Amino acid sequence: MVQLYNLHPFGSQQVVPCKLEPERFCGGGRDALFVAAGCKVEAFAVAGQELCQPRCAFSTLGRVLCLAYSEAGDYLAAIEEKNKATFLRAYVNWRSKRTENCRVCIRMVGHNVEAPFNDTYKDQMSIIEMPLTEAPLCISCCPAKGDLLVGCTNKLVLFSLKCQIINEEFSILDFERSLIIHISNIIPVEISFCVGYIALMSDLEVLILKLKSDPKNGENVNHQPHKTNNPMKQTEGASNETLQLESDDFVICQKPMELLGEKSSQSGISVTLESTGLADEKIKYYHVQHLLYKRFAPDISSYVLADDIKLHSLQLLPIYQTGSLTSGRKNLSQEKELLSLFCFFSLPHVGYLYMVVKSVELMSVYQYPEKSQQAVLTPQFLHVIASNNLQCFTVRCSAAAAREEDPYVDTTLKACPPVSMDVCALRIQLFIGLKAICHFKNHLILLTKADPETIPERRESPKRLLSRKGTSVKLKTPPVAEAGWNLYIVDTISPVQLYKEMVDYSNTYKTAKTQSCIHLLSEAHLLVRAALMDASQLEPGEKAELLEAFKESCGHLGDCYSRLDTQYSHLALPYYKMSGLSMAEVLTRADWVLEDGSQKYERGLIFYINHSLYENLDEELSEELAAKVVEMFHVAEPKQLPHILCSPSMKNINPLTAMSYLRKLDTSGFSSILVTLTKAALALKMGDLDMHRNEMKSHPEMKLVCGFILEPRLLMHQRKGQIVPTELAAHLKDTQPGLLVAAVLGLQKNNKMGIEEADSFFKVLCGKDEDIIPQLLVDLWEAQLVAGLPDVVLQELFFKLTSQYIWRLSKRQPPDTIPLRTSEDLINACSHYGLIYPWVNVLISSDSLVDKSYREDLSKLQTLWWKKLLPELCHRIKCDGEKGQLYLSSLKETLSVVAVELELRDFLNVLPEDGTAAFFLPYLLYCSQKKSLT
Repeated sequence: MVQLYNLHPFGSQQVVPCKLEPERFCGGGRDALFVAAGCKVEAFAVAGQELCQPRCAFSTLGRVLCLAYSEAGDYLAAIEEKNKATFLRAYVNWRSKRTENCRVCIRMVGHNVEAPFNDTYKDQMSIIEMPLTEAPLCISCCPAKGDLLVGCTNKLVLFSLKCQIINEEFSILDFERSLIIHISNIIPVEISFCVGYIALMSDLEVLILKLKSDPKNGENVNHQPHKTNNPMKQTEGASNETLQLESDDFVICQKPMELLGEKSSQSGISVTLESTGLADEKIKYYHVQHLLYKRFAPDISSYVLADDIKLHSLQLLPIYQTGSLTSGRKNLSQEKELLSLFCFFSLPHVGYLYMVVKSVELMSVYQYPEKSQQAVLTPQFLHVIASNNLQCFTVRCSAAAAREEDPYVDTTLKACPPVSMDVCALRIQLFIGLKAICHFKNHLILLTKADPETIPERRESPKRLLSRKGTSVKLKTPPVAEAGWNLYIVDTISPVQLYKEMVDYSNTYKTAKTQSCIHLLSEAHLLVRAALMDASQLEPGEKAELLEAFKESCGHLGDCYSRLDTQYSHLALPYYKMSGLSMAEVLTRADWVLEDGSQKYERGLIFYINHSLYENLDEELSEELAAKVVEMFHVAEPKQLPHILCSPSMKNINPLTAMSYLRKLDTSGFSSILVTLTKAALALKMGDLDMHRNEMKSHPEMKLVCGFILEPRLLMHQRKGQIVPTELAAHLKDTQPGLLVAAVLGLQKNNKMGIEEADSFFKVLCGKDEDIIPQLLVDLWEAQLVAGLPDVVLQELFFKLTSQYIWRLSKRQPPDTIPLRTSEDLINACSHYGLIYPWVNVLISSDSLVDKSYREDLSKLQTLWWKKLLPELCHRIKCDGEKGQLYLSSLKETLSVVAVELELRDFLNVLPEDGTAAFFLPYLLYCSQKKSLT
């Protein structure tokens, strides 16, 4: 279905001052427009509005039947007819031709121009003649590389563009006939060529191929031309023998057919490659890949004229890599990289647009209101001419290319309107007598001519057009020039200007909340996307304006989806993210009140706010907006209210307001413990300690731990990548440290907090420097060891605990808080802590060790360090052969450190019984002498 909008994509209009009625014309590059009439080509410079100026003119060999311009190489190719013979020529360095009588250089393709080269030739136009064994029918230039493809009756000939170096200061362009593609059973009327992709079209058939280079198999391709496998015998229609039976009494009509991918090799069209390039190492050898074959069947019921059933306007449209629109990534490479490729062709009343890169699929079908004569596809639009109007349709190329370019499109991060969205006609502009159209940059070139009186013509029987046998190409000679013609340049307005008109037009649908508003805003969004992808066409400073329009369009689409309660309402989130709007700005734009005065919060806005509050954005809502958010979720999703209140973005919420909403909740349907903890946090914020204690006492400790697991933000927030403990966490540190450690351990068990994150949390919470370990963190490590967390590396945990015990013993530094577990608790709860020998208990219970914390640390260090590290080192020294020296050095280093830090008696207490006394004597001696030295 095609929707119709009455917008204004066409801007200024000017007349091309050509002298004779144009027979062929084409444009391209920065500013080039060529018009052929008779045996002459006029070149014009098109540089903005009202500035179409004649540049030069040059004579051709004969009447021009076909023109093609290549931006790569800046040359013009032409098929010319003289004395009923056709010739192929390329016009190079045409910009240097100042006057029509200037000398030109005519040379044969591949002709070597040897030094010394006359300097005057640098400023001469060169004509390169390219002889062919068969008459050329159609031509196409690769927009990226400048290679020229020529269509003949039974084959396609590829001329590769190359640069011939004359000397250090000068080089000239030339061509090399590098490949012949023999094609049977189809005669090309139009061809299109782009970076190895070939599309060819007869009256009722379209074939798309891809040439793939294969240097390794070059010899095989060169000597044994490749043939398509398993050509399908003509079982779908009539066989060759049956076609011979055609007479006035029979009409043979083949069935319509569409074959995608490799299945298209079964079309019955034989493709054979013949490499003709010079045998040097730079020549590429090819094999062919079939992509699409489509055959149409005419409607013979009305016996319409031949022109009414022919295909026209075959075109390949490339889109190149540009870099993501919503990131700072830039494409640093100067060489264009193909991102996606599209193929368009049309019948008189319907057009087809396919995507042919990676996969071949039909994207859009265009139903024209009138019989079309010609069409041109651009990255932004499809322009179609009928006899009396110019039509402008939207295209989905940028939507498809966006998905090729960005794998994150269509997620909660980014979005793009769907390729399947209905196309629409932006404008149907009246133009009398339209005959032909071409396009380059933002210029449409239109040929108009008043229709002469109807001349009776012999009508051929349509049966001759219903099979391949009857297909033929007739190069018609244009009629004698008559008055009443004009060649116009119609400029399309800038994408930003048309975008603004689309946005204004969409406001007429805004209050109705219909899909039409979304559709038109999506069209505006894709228009800006396409313009940004076509970066080569942007004027200086225009890209910044387009990027601003792109963000604005994302905001408009976010507004639309936030107002809707449909299955697509979740798209409000990615579009708002791409818009760059803050949460406060989104809330300010939201429509809160309905027409009847009631308030309704749609699913799209709820989805956006909910996700945004979960993502710990570094944005704090005002008290007014925070209250509005609480009211919104109380009405729409009350079960999310406790989670919403825990977001750091809701820091400025009035606690009395929040508490009033929490008290209204019916906790029977969801976790009451989460509501309790949220109330307790709000009570602290209000300074009501009695309320806080009452809430915390209403559930046992294990249930409170479950509540923290449900909502970790009750304990900590993330701001600018840093962990910030909450007021509730600081209060629990002083009043219920065991609950706090148990909660953090529970978060780790449920993969809601990492090991390093937990360490940082306790250091920040206790206000310690990076090098100082608070006792609460040691309590957590001991709890981790007891709990046996699977993600915790035991050796690292042993090292952290042992280091902390030794540091406190050596510095005589007591814990900053009372440890949650004694050595006996650890021995009873954890197998990693072994039993302490009785004689050790006697030693550490002496009068000299009256400090209880000192004795506890020494006990924990001995059954942990003594039971684990030293015995393990001693065991590995004995058993591991070659690695023994490594473990031995580790053991010596460990003993050296411990001997420095500990007193002699303490050092004796931690030494293992296993081992040779002579090994430990140097360390004992050093430890005993240390005190006397100090």
